[in-house]
Amino acid sequence: MPTKEKNKSKKKQEKKPDEIQKIRLRVSAYENKILDASIKQIIDTVTRYDAQVSGPVPLPTEIKKYTVNRSSFVNKDSREQFEMRIHKRLVDILNPSPKVIENLTNLNLPSGVNIDVKML
Repeated sequence: MPTKEKNKSKKKQEKKPDEIQKIRLRVSAYENKILDASIKQIIDTVTRYDAQVSGPVPLPTEIKKYTVNRSSFVNKDSREQFEMRIHKRLVDILNPSPKVIENLTNLNLPSGVNIDVKML
């Protein structure tokens, strides 16, 4: 009985050759202009090596708000508010070749741009 279960799990893990491979890039930055410039650079690199691109899809901007007392003693009711905005974009690369992956790893992106890569 356990051998049948093992065979089923192996079949699920095997990928069919006609399945589409995807790389999902989730790019985030504090400034939207720098983010858009780096996304453009990524898309130019991917299209140069004949891979299909889906996106960029703008994701909701994450806003972190902080309230700080201006003074700790007499003017305790006086406060300052600060916020940090994190802009995000989503890009899917369909059927990437090894050259595409190699050139994506060698990209020079500005500081402050974070990239999360997932293979789907």
